[in-house]
Amino acid sequence: MTKIPYKIFLSEDELPKTWHNVRAVMKEKPDPFINPATLKPCTADDLRPVFCDELIEQELNTTDEFIEIPEGIRDFYKMYRPSPVVRAYNLERMLDTPAKIYYKFEGQNTSGSHKLNSAAAQVYYAKKQGLTHLTTETGAGQWGTALAMACAFYGIELTVYMVKVSAEQKPHRRAVIQTYGGKVIASPSETTEVGKKILAENPGCGGSLGCAISEAMEVALKTDNCRYVLGSVLNHVLVHQTIIGQEAKAALDKYGVTPDIIIGCAGGGSNLGGLISPFMADKIRGKNNIEFIAVEPASCPSLTRGKYAFDFGDTGKTTPLMRMYTLGSGFMPSPNHAGGLRYHGMSPIISKLYHDGYLTATSVEQTKVFDAATIFAKCEGTLPAPESSHAIRVAIDEALKCKETGEAKNILFGLTGTGYFDMTAYTAYHDGKMTDYITNEKEKQKGFDSLPKVDL
Repeated sequence: MTKIPYKIFLSEDELPKTWHNVRAVMKEKPDPFINPATLKPCTADDLRPVFCDELIEQELNTTDEFIEIPEGIRDFYKMYRPSPVVRAYNLERMLDTPAKIYYKFEGQNTSGSHKLNSAAAQVYYAKKQGLTHLTTETGAGQWGTALAMACAFYGIELTVYMVKVSAEQKPHRRAVIQTYGGKVIASPSETTEVGKKILAENPGCGGSLGCAISEAMEVALKTDNCRYVLGSVLNHVLVHQTIIGQEAKAALDKYGVTPDIIIGCAGGGSNLGGLISPFMADKIRGKNNIEFIAVEPASCPSLTRGKYAFDFGDTGKTTPLMRMYTLGSGFMPSPNHAGGLRYHGMSPIISKLYHDGYLTATSVEQTKVFDAATIFAKCEGTLPAPESSHAIRVAIDEALKCKETGEAKNILFGLTGTGYFDMTAYTAYHDGKMTDYITNEKEKQKGFDSLPKVDL
């Protein structure tokens, strides 16, 4: 039998030419977005003041399983893609497990994460439409960095509302965004009406992705020749990230490997959805029986402790209503170190797949996450991002279960990025100052109380 190499690479010629749209094969589609003013499904015209035209078309597309990647985007991708699937031989030996562990590594670009996959696409379409300015939010900073890189490449101005606690924890990430020409504002801020309102209601607020989205959208709507772009949650973002899963499947197919378990961290859901999409399509068609596991922080557990309901995507309640697993747009998560997972809701696609039983979910405390991150760094030589380390934690746990049962399962997880801008978090962990915060019922109920009272 051919030994599987440490790193499985595809050639440049094997770079996928299409993105994958799992909605086309889902037996039941996610509910459409709802216009909160009319309580009717959103039309393209409803979304046009906020999003680029071609992104709207992808957002509403539920019929085409494959969406062509324009040559201009593929040329951008070739600077850092295809990315490898890595066999974690050293981690397997350390755990003394019969499991075979693989990870798809997305940290081989300056942004340090998978976020560049959608940033490049969204900015490309903005440039094609003739836009001159974009606004966005960022949590841990990976999305803001990726978007700044893409905007610099295509020549578009960018304003980034960065969650305040992340801006304080990750000043170097802010500096990288600024290096690429992005303007960074800590959110909530006094620069927008919604920011002022949030600060008045929550003095000293450390912010959330929901807050930052509200501010970025407000500025986009008030700025000429400008649109808002989002780094997760929305359907078109998840579609762009499916290049991850398609590359992973093609690489593993070369060696006849089919995963038994696929694991991904889940904040807004785009990286998890991107990793599992082509494998999930086969499961829906009855071609595999893969177990899919979403891993979220115990401090912001939208899947495991949220409600499946229509909710706003932002704290300021300016977005369309989305049916998703949510803690309520008014939920304010604790300032944990996995800033990219501090979002109150979950992708409607991931939410529907979870609701219909196609994937499971679990939540983990951050000290256990950093225990796993440290083990991984020592074994595999890469310092993982706190977000990705949630997936590492559960991958290790599943591999240890295999040690107990003697099963040699194939485990694949997503290593979405590196943690070299997260040293404040690693320092807190090593100094024993990191705490585990689990959302309590009072906080959860406060978030649920903010759910819109609509009869749909």
